[in-house]
Amino acid sequence: MYRDHTKVVQIGDRFIGGGNAILIQSMTNTKTEDVDATVAQILALEKAGCEIIRCAVPTMEAARALSEIKKQIHIPLVADIHFDYKLALAAMENGADKIRINPGNIGSRDRIKAVVDMAKDRNIPIRVGVNSGSLEKNLVEKYHGVTAEGIVESALDKVKIIEDLEYDNLVISIKSSDVMMCAQAHELIAQKTNYPLHVGITESGTLFSGNIKSAVGLGIILYQGIGDTIRVSLTGDPLEEIKSAKRILKTLGLRKGGIEVVSCPTCGRTRIDLIRLANQVETMVQDFDLDIKVAVMGCVVNGPGEAKEADIGIAGGIGEGLLIKKGEIVKKLPENELLECLRNELEHWSK
Repeated sequence: MYRDHTKVVQIGDRFIGGGNAILIQSMTNTKTEDVDATVAQILALEKAGCEIIRCAVPTMEAARALSEIKKQIHIPLVADIHFDYKLALAAMENGADKIRINPGNIGSRDRIKAVVDMAKDRNIPIRVGVNSGSLEKNLVEKYHGVTAEGIVESALDKVKIIEDLEYDNLVISIKSSDVMMCAQAHELIAQKTNYPLHVGITESGTLFSGNIKSAVGLGIILYQGIGDTIRVSLTGDPLEEIKSAKRILKTLGLRKGGIEVVSCPTCGRTRIDLIRLANQVETMVQDFDLDIKVAVMGCVVNGPGEAKEADIGIAGGIGEGLLIKKGEIVKKLPENELLECLRNELEHWSK
C-alpha cells in the first residue's frame, strides 16, 4: 500500500503519511482579512469534521490576519500563496502551520530560497501544488497536450527545486478536473516518490456534478492505496465538502464512525412518503456520534428483510411502518410517528 510507506509530515499537531489516518481538508471562502467571518466558518467546519483548513492569502493584510485566526481555531492552518514570495514569508511569521506554493510562480531562485529557508528554520511543511490548467508550455508541447505524464513531470520538477535547497518536508498535490487524467497522474507519481499526496479533483463543479466526479476520482485513487489527505472541491458551502469527504472515506472502509443511512429507491409499491422520510432521517442522524447502520425502507416486500441487515431500521407499509432493531421486528407504528420513534431509539442507543 503506497500510503503505508509515504514520508510522515507533521502539520500543526496532526500527521499525514506513513499509514496515518487520511485527513480531511477544506478551504475557507471568506475574505481572510475578515477575521471574525473566517473564524466562524472554520469553527463550523471543525464541528462538521474538517481536520486541516486552508485560507487564501492574496494580501499582506490576509497574511497578518492568520495570527489572530490561529488563536481562535483548533485545527492546523494552511496558507495558500501565489505569485508573491513575501506573502509566504509573512504567513509563516504569523503562524501558518503549512504553506501551499507553486515554485513556478513565486519568482527567482533567490525568492524561492528565502521561502524555503524560513520554512526550514521553523520546520513548516510546504505543499507543492500543480494543476493541469497551469501546466508549463514546454511540457504541453513535449507530451502533445495536457497529460498525466506532463502533470507528474511538472510536480517532480518543482519538488526538485526545493530538494536542491536541502529541504524535504514536503507534500505534493497534483490536480486536474479530468477525472481519469487525475487518477492516472496519481498512479504514476505514487511509483516515483514517497512524499505524502494531497488528493482531490480540482474544479469538480457544483454540489451535484462535483460530488459525482469527486466520488469517482477519489474512489479510484484511494482504493489503490494512494493519498494521505483529501479535499472534495465543490462550488458551494465548504461544509458540503466535509460531508462528502467523510462519506467517501467511510464508503471505502478508510474511516469508521458516524451513522450510515441506507434507503431503498422508490417504486410503485411505496405507500409512505419515503423520499421525505429518508431525507429527514439523514439530517437527523448527523446529531449522533454512533458507528451504526440505519435503514429506511419503503415497502413490505423487501423492506423488512433489507432493514434486518442494518442495526436499526424502519420499513413502510400503507400509511404505517415497522421498527426493526438488530434483525427483529419491534413494533408497528403510524407513518407520522416513525421518525420520532427512530430518534428516541438512537438517543438511547448503547455505544
